[in-house]
Amino acid sequence: MEPTKQIDVMVADASHEVYVDTILDTIREAAKVRGTGIAERTHEYVATKMKEGKAIIALCGDDFAGFTYIESWGNKQYVATSGLIVHPKYRGCGLAKRIKHASFTLARLRWPKAKIFSLTSGAAVMKMNTELGYVPVTFNELTDDDSFWKGCEGCINHEILMAKNRKFCICTAMLYDPALHTDDKINNF
Repeated sequence: MEPTKQIDVMVADASHEVYVDTILDTIREAAKVRGTGIAERTHEYVATKMKEGKAIIALCGDDFAGFTYIESWGNKQYVATSGLIVHPKYRGCGLAKRIKHASFTLARLRWPKAKIFSLTSGAAVMKMNTELGYVPVTFNELTDDDSFWKGCEGCINHEILMAKNRKFCICTAMLYDPALHTDDKINNF
């Protein structure tokens, strides 16, 4: 049986809080291995995303396999998909793509008119974003909501972002504008 078929991808809820520390450890370890910036989040922040139904978790039985979350910004005109992580033992089987598609669908269902954006330094995430209809944009096309940009403070590249007045960084900004995709259908996952 294909490994991804044994893994359930679902909207997280309060019952999944038991996985938060594992998620945070997995994100930290991935940042060290990649040598790139990944914004740090607190246990409380991730647990809140789960309780609000703004997170996707992947489990293989009771074993953590992957995670991501979404958040609205700028009076719900923008939605960011963030923190995509797959545990090392589940990498290479298409799980990241399943999680990314689930978070994209969740964002489209919750905020159908919002522009969805992603900041990433990872080529795999850029490829997944492109397949979903995102296009590379300049940072000034993203939300100007200060609370979003405050979230970048936990990233090792924050000084670069601030030195460039939030106009450039190591990450690539990508944006999905639903107004340009009026024929797309929002499907349940």
